[in-house]
Amino acid sequence: MVRKYVPIYEGNLRKHTLSVPRCISECSGIRVFGRRIKSLVFSTDVAIIKNINADAVIAVYPFTPQPSITQAIIGISEVPVFCGVGGGLTNGVRSASMAAYVEHQGAYGVVCNSKIGLDTIRAIKEAVEIPVVYTVISEKMDIEPYLAAGVDFVNVSGAARTPEIVAEIRAKYPELPIIATGGPTDETILSAIRAGANAITYTPPSSKDLFAKDMQEYRYWYEAHRREVDEMLNEE
Repeated sequence: MVRKYVPIYEGNLRKHTLSVPRCISECSGIRVFGRRIKSLVFSTDVAIIKNINADAVIAVYPFTPQPSITQAIIGISEVPVFCGVGGGLTNGVRSASMAAYVEHQGAYGVVCNSKIGLDTIRAIKEAVEIPVVYTVISEKMDIEPYLAAGVDFVNVSGAARTPEIVAEIRAKYPELPIIATGGPTDETILSAIRAGANAITYTPPSSKDLFAKDMQEYRYWYEAHRREVDEMLNEE
């Protein structure tokens, strides 16, 4: 098989961006409203979201969902956004209302916490056309009632046991769209894909970690050029 040549253009400024692991391309992807999604960046940092090549964004955070936050993320993102609408702190009518609101803002899907109630799932499904994603955290969870209530995809987040959970779900539901956390290495990502995940969520390094690397490089540069810098400052 002849490999296709892919031309690359990066520029000088925009090549300093983040890339998801290339091995994620091994998964099948999930086609949502005509767009094939293989990688989802797990972040609410608008600078990260603007500067990464993921196919989509999964925007969940440990606070009650707020329209101003989702609007900022959807507004800055150049790719589809899946927004958290509660299930833990937030439930019931508030979650359903939030789901309808983020759909109007342009979200491609809503993500529900594992603690969300079945009545809330039904209310969300009645309120929106975009896919409802349910988070699975253990292989002991019975997802059948949630699928019957209207869940369209599952998002498996089981830490080190994610591949095992994915494999068990895939054995029971051969065609169910499965998103899964990929873990820290190519091998953990590929394990989730081999187990049956259709798409992978990727957690990028934080802005703090990225800046720490840059600042260290700046310090090395200054030590190497300190005399020239000091002379330039003295001349001024």
